[in-house]
Amino acid sequence: MTTSGLTRTCAALAGAAMVIGTAIPAQAATPAVSHRKTYENTLTAMHGEAMAHASYHFYGEQAGYEHLPKVRALFMKTANTELHDHFTKEARLIHFVRDDAANLRESIKGEIEEGTQMYPRFAREAREDKDYNAARLFTEIAADELAHARDFTKALWAIEHHRGEIPEGPTADPVKVVAGKPKVHSARTLRNLETAMHGEAFANAKYTLYAEHAMARSPKLARLFQRAAAVELTEHFAGEADLAGFVHRTRENLRKSIAGETYEATQMYPGFARTARAEHAYEAARLFTEIAGDEAAHARAFTCALKHLHHHATRTSA
Repeated sequence: MTTSGLTRTCAALAGAAMVIGTAIPAQAATPAVSHRKTYENTLTAMHGEAMAHASYHFYGEQAGYEHLPKVRALFMKTANTELHDHFTKEARLIHFVRDDAANLRESIKGEIEEGTQMYPRFAREAREDKDYNAARLFTEIAADELAHARDFTKALWAIEHHRGEIPEGPTADPVKVVAGKPKVHSARTLRNLETAMHGEAFANAKYTLYAEHAMARSPKLARLFQRAAAVELTEHFAGEADLAGFVHRTRENLRKSIAGETYEATQMYPGFARTARAEHAYEAARLFTEIAGDEAAHARAFTCALKHLHHHATRTSA
């Protein structure tokens, strides 16, 4: 996880989830973690892992643009771990993924909230701040989210009534993100971009899990979730990251990643593990401790990569 807004993010994510349409609905199954604080900590951790996955994906692409294939591979491998190991295990801990109909209902609710409330507000505020490029992007994404909601609604009808077709879903139009400065003027627009990026990263991660869950019963539904996940990451998150100046040169991306992984390994996850033990949620405590060890290993790997870059630059300039 990167350090930009990290402390603020970890403290606020559980409450912010309702704003970005990713909160667990009231009808969710009783989680394995029945203790409220540990449950909230697990959700916070999932948001962090989703954001790390998205961040490392684009850091990896930037390393590729700089002709650093080993660093690119490291970022991509770590991104895969954050999503398919950490996020997935945390989701399993709280029974986050449910039956296909419930997953669709949750997705519809989130997409409608983003399409009718969050993104229109962000667009209005961007226009007020004369950040017209951001206003256009927010308006475009709002329309996309409502289109997702319509597709999910049709899919829900099809699986519940055994009638109609599950839509193919959207085709992503990937946005290239390269290192650069923010392309917006106001601090408010920049904050809104960061909030939106967290929401898109989480949507990408959860739709990936929903797709995996649906695959055995309904490959068409799995494909719909996969396509929506791709749009959220490679189009929405990417467009927002480009405007926010989120990606830097690889040296700085490594520094940010080291700081974030170190924070998770030494503070966040050990703290979550202590809380879980105090609440007698021992399965969660073991998982948090395991992930803390993984994050420490990630920090070491990124540190090694950064030292190698420094050594290579020193030899080149000599």
